Amino acid sequence: MIDIARHAGVSKSTVSLVLRSSPLVKAETRRLVERAIDDLGYVYNRGAANLRQARSNMVGMVINDLANPFFAELAVGIERVFQGAGYVPFIANTAENPLRQAEVLRALREQGVAGLIVCPSRGTPSDAFKGLVADGVPVVQAMRRVDGARAASIVPDNRRGGRQATEHLLALGHRRIAFLGGYRDTFAHAERSGGYRQALEAAGIGVDPALIIDGPPNRDGGETGLARALALPNAPTAALCFNDVVAFGVLAGLRQRGLTPGVDFAVVGFDDVADARHASPPLTTVAVDSFALGERAAQTMLRMVHGDATPVEGIGDVHLVVRESCGAGMEQAA
Repeated sequence: MIDIARHAGVSKSTVSLVLRSSPLVKAETRRLVERAIDDLGYVYNRGAANLRQARSNMVGMVINDLANPFFAELAVGIERVFQGAGYVPFIANTAENPLRQAEVLRALREQGVAGLIVCPSRGTPSDAFKGLVADGVPVVQAMRRVDGARAASIVPDNRRGGRQATEHLLALGHRRIAFLGGYRDTFAHAERSGGYRQALEAAGIGVDPALIIDGPPNRDGGETGLARALALPNAPTAALCFNDVVAFGVLAGLRQRGLTPGVDFAVVGFDDVADARHASPPLTTVAVDSFALGERAAQTMLRMVHGDATPVEGIGDVHLVVRESCGAGMEQAA
């Protein structure tokens, strides 16, 4: 910086202001300093600056399943806020492996990360974030919440969404409705299937445990779940799927059997990923605004970085989007 100041004919403090993008520097002076930086090939040492400031400008995005388009969309919403605030996001995919997640969290902690947004992996222990929180690192759980974890959370209203979807299928005349996909030991499954149970019980229909078929939250899980459901002595006529990806597997499984989705069997997904409207037939689903949820999680984390210690448990709104896969045509419902 002394060399740049001498080369540009300005003070070292002026160079420092330019490097920090301060509005106090005149445009002409800024150009002189930037030209000197180019001439000398200077590269700003962000790591050294972070040591001086005792705070990094790096934030972590630890995602459980980037192969699922919903979580990819969520990550875009998070990244958009961080970039606008001048933070550098580091993203890691844990592939639903809590051991991999622990390794990533440890590495980010060692790097002095300013804060973390975590979509917890299945099987995350309640004390997974204890060390980070004790060190004063802001942690926000997104989409999922770990029971007992002392960290902020931003999640969709899964229970309400499950109830809305099931009520819609009941209104269409279905009485044997399956809940397909997802693992019972996860927060999202408990909430979404909980809404499903509430709707059935409110309609005076007993919940048949055989109709709640868990499995991987992917296309294979949808196809396998459908096969098991249709093999029951009293097979269902409709299914609420754990997520849209499971629903895509159910649609494929129906076609393989010569059945027409929306005619022979009603299908409803959850999330409303971009591909849902382009499915064949277009998928009825519970819409979760993934981008807005990601933005809200990032904004919450930034407030915590800047000293807001208010406990946060945010619930994102959901609504049912009716398309052809449930047999109700293209009419929209809120």
